Amino acid sequence: MKSELKIKAIENGTVIDHITANKALHILKILGLPDEDVINVTVAMNVSSRETGRKDIVKIENREIDHEELNQIALIAPKATINIIRNYEVIKKDKIILPQVIKSIIKCTNDKCITNYENEPINSKFNVIESQPPVLRCHYCEKLIKNEDIEKQFE
Repeated sequence: MKSELKIKAIENGTVIDHITANKALHILKILGLPDEDVINVTVAMNVSSRETGRKDIVKIENREIDHEELNQIALIAPKATINIIRNYEVIKKDKIILPQVIKSIIKCTNDKCITNYENEPINSKFNVIESQPPVLRCHYCEKLIKNEDIEKQFE
């Protein structure tokens, strides 16, 4: 007889599904979780998926993620879906879309870029060249930032 462990439904909050396998812990870091305000965070990693073979899932009770957090998640998990839950019902479901411009989320890897000088109050800004996997071009020095460089900044 097979037994299954089911993940409990949440009453209110956010479910991030279809996260690239083994990237859930990066998502938790981006969102600053766990923290004292969020009581229940459920993480399922490397679970079976009909669409992608393997995926991660994160459920965050009593918190809805904002637009800037979505942009950051898009850099790590470009195929993820976001489900907003209220009273145990999905009230909104969105696919993450990597914006054309990424501001202040990651740093330029060029040490000589103006955004990396402490005396210059300039935030980083990147234009998205490729979305899957992400390749970004620094708006200021034009250095290309590839997926591996992006992932290292979230470790």
